[in-house]
Amino acid sequence: MRATDIILKKKYGEELTAEEIRFIVWGCVSGEVPDYQLAALLMAICFQGMTREETVELTLAMEHSGEVVDLSAIPGIKVDKHSTGGVGDTTTLILAPLVAACGVPVAKMSGRGLGHTGGTLDKLESAKGVRVDLDIETFIKTVKETGIAVIGQSQNLVPADKILYSLRDVTGTVDSVPLIASSIMSKKLAAGSDAIVLDVKTGSGAFMKNPKQALELARLMVDIGDCAGRSTHALITDMSQPLGHAVGNALELREAILALRGEIPEDSNLMKVTFALGERMLMLGGAAKTAQEARTLLLNAKNSGAGLNKLRQLLIALDGDGRCCDAPDELLTAKLTLPFVAKQGGYIDSMDTLLIGEASLLLGAGRSKKTDSIDPAVGIVFGVQLGDRVEEGSAIATVYSNDEAKAQAAMQLLENAITIAKEPPKALPPLIYGSAE
Repeated sequence: MRATDIILKKKYGEELTAEEIRFIVWGCVSGEVPDYQLAALLMAICFQGMTREETVELTLAMEHSGEVVDLSAIPGIKVDKHSTGGVGDTTTLILAPLVAACGVPVAKMSGRGLGHTGGTLDKLESAKGVRVDLDIETFIKTVKETGIAVIGQSQNLVPADKILYSLRDVTGTVDSVPLIASSIMSKKLAAGSDAIVLDVKTGSGAFMKNPKQALELARLMVDIGDCAGRSTHALITDMSQPLGHAVGNALELREAILALRGEIPEDSNLMKVTFALGERMLMLGGAAKTAQEARTLLLNAKNSGAGLNKLRQLLIALDGDGRCCDAPDELLTAKLTLPFVAKQGGYIDSMDTLLIGEASLLLGAGRSKKTDSIDPAVGIVFGVQLGDRVEEGSAIATVYSNDEAKAQAAMQLLENAITIAKEPPKALPPLIYGSAE
């Protein structure tokens, strides 16, 4: 079998066999197939696509290209959650503790933020002392003892994806639905959970810019999960504005703590999405039969303080200082706080969430490449959302920065990101577009 023949086959739109796909993935990891041939195949896939069967085979081959985590020692149905990436998306820090407090084990391997999207690991590390590089044995032990653990992905997990993703990033082949789906799902499958809930974002701050694309990706990932024997459910949610009010690591952790303390309204966008995802997780985890039953359990976990206690347990298990759950205002704070004000009166008509994420990145809250360091204290906190009325000179947001020049540059991006109109928008985008199961 030769890589050249496989490239030509896909170039002409033919379907690859399971053996050919496994040959390529094995050659990718072993180095037998050089990067220029892998790049050629990725481009052919980008143009010709892949069938459902090809995508499933690619995902399974990538899953088994390295370590596969065995969570069978943990009692119960383990449920994982994944977001395709957003801005101000603090759901995991609220959701995972609430679900664990309802008796469903959450054993989650997360990634770091890259580009305009935030990362759960970076948010956790904004709490003093937290480290997320636990080994697998400690990871499993922690979930068995507390019902929850969120750690960094093992270096040996899906090595094929690391190689292929780095090539996709530099060859213009990132936006292929089969390649996106196989990249996400290979990591989720290798992480070992029994069930998976996916939050597929759409809008200006999401990779999938329109709901049709997002639904296509969601359905494909659900198909892959089901074929691999994992109960999988996906929601398509809006990212045409930041989900929560905070954008930035310590700021988002603080918002999550406030949510678990009951200080964020239940009808806010952040809490609505959190509860919608949590309902699916509890039903897949066997803790509830209906969405209403699951909602009641989640509300009880929040109102009783059990969810906040699970977050505290998680931070302590990660060698962090759990006292921030009782004093969130003592989390890291930037030296400068500058108001971003409305230049005219009117209504918030649009928010370019990609630009907002880039403003946060410019402040130092994110990274352009994986080796970049971040400033956990900086970011942006919004006081308004789409459709809100603002007066000239009133504060739209507060910029948190440790550098005056970066703050001014970020505010210039915000000027371009936020549109104020004289009339209120005729219609706001739905928060949840639909689901796939």
